Amino acid sequence: MSKKNKPDAHGFVYSTNPGFKFEENNTNVETLLPKQQKLTIRLDTKHRAGKSVTLINGFVGKAEDLQELGKKLKSFCGTGGSAKEGEIIIQGDQRDKVLQWLLKNNYSSSKRI
Repeated sequence: MSKKNKPDAHGFVYSTNPGFKFEENNTNVETLLPKQQKLTIRLDTKHRAGKSVTLINGFVGKAEDLQELGKKLKSFCGTGGSAKEGEIIIQGDQRDKVLQWLLKNNYSSSKRI
């Protein structure tokens, strides 16, 4: 017996509306070229127990490409971090190093404090 309404990515399992259809989430976003990326760099300490991290926002593309960019930035800075949901987190105040690497690799970025 097949289910009429299958769960979606948001966890919705059932609807009382007989005409309800789940919206398909289109995650096949092409990764923009480095010159077309508009990345912002900023320092953040909120909800991090006073520790500072460098945030890089504005990446448009596939999750695999975001992970690869995050890995390269972490390696260049010599620190840890993570990359998820269109945001790269680098431990510590690495704004100058990140900006230097992005400009060297043809990314257009703006530095915010």
